Amino acid sequence: MKLYDFNRAPNPRRVRIFAAEKGVDIELVTVDLGAREQTENQFKAINPRQCVPALELDDGTIITESVAICRYLDEIKPKPSLFGTSALSKANVEMWHRRVEHEGLSAVADAVRNSIEFFKDRALAGPNSFAQIPELAERGLMRIDNFYQMLDQRLQHSSFISGDEYTVADIAALCALDFARVVKKRPREDQTALRNWHGKVSSRPSAKA
Repeated sequence: MKLYDFNRAPNPRRVRIFAAEKGVDIELVTVDLGAREQTENQFKAINPRQCVPALELDDGTIITESVAICRYLDEIKPKPSLFGTSALSKANVEMWHRRVEHEGLSAVADAVRNSIEFFKDRALAGPNSFAQIPELAERGLMRIDNFYQMLDQRLQHSSFISGDEYTVADIAALCALDFARVVKKRPREDQTALRNWHGKVSSRPSAKA
C-alpha cells in the first residue's frame, strides 16, 4: 500500500498515526502541497479532488478521505480497536469523533485557510478557487477557544476523548490542536485537563509518525 501524504497537513497525519497505532506499514509518497504538486496531472489522476491523503492499494484501487482510509485499515487489522468495541463504545467514539471534526478541525481550517497568505484564493481544499473571508478566520479563532473549553471540561472526567480508551477521536483532536499552532492557538494555562491529555497523547510513539 502507498499513502500519498504531506507531513505538515493534519489529515494525512491522522492516517499516519492511526496506521502506527495499528502496526500497519504503509509506504509514504510525498505530495508537496507547498509546491502545488496536488494540482499536477500526475496526482489529479490519483485524486481529482487534489487533496491528501489518498491510499493506493496493491491492486491500484484508490481510497480517499482520512476517515475512510482509517476505516479500511481498521477492517484489515481489527485489533487494537480504535473505533470502539461494544455498541455503546462505538457510538461514543463516533459522537466525539464527529464533534472533534465539526467543532475542532473545521474551526482550525477556517482560521488557517482564511488568514494565511499561502491560501489566497484557496480558502477551501479541493480543485475550485474560493476567496478568503477574513470574518471566517475571526470566527474560526473563537470556535477554537470554544473547542478547547469543551475538551477541557470533558477531560476533567474522562481519561481520553471518548472514554477510558485511546481512539480515533483522540487522534483527530491531537491533530487539531497541533495544527492550530499555525494561528498561534494553544490551550490556556488553566485548561489543565486538556494540557495534560495533550502531553499524554503526544508522548505516544504513534504521534511522531
